[in-house]
Amino acid sequence: MRATFYSQEFERVGIALVRPTPSQQEFIHGKYIGELLKNQFLSATRTEILRIAQRMKEEDGIEALVLAGTELPLLLRDSAPPGLDFLDTTVIHVNAIVNELLD
Repeated sequence: MRATFYSQEFERVGIALVRPTPSQQEFIHGKYIGELLKNQFLSATRTEILRIAQRMKEEDGIEALVLAGTELPLLLRDSAPPGLDFLDTTVIHVNAIVNELLD
């Protein structure tokens, strides 16, 4: 979330990237490292991340949430709030690679 890769790529195509607040970033990072990478997918963590996403939708006007980690889609599978798309970067990358190979 702190890296510039996504923000630079999104800006290049005219899409504004909004990040969670610093404290929310710390929470997500801590859960990612402390739970998700250890194969722990807790409902309390899912609930809090979805609460953060909902806050961002309501207050920041986000239309989609970038799931830039292989474990986040596992945690949030089938739980996107109405009107908010999840962008699974693993699926996006795999599709791009397959399309490139087939062209």
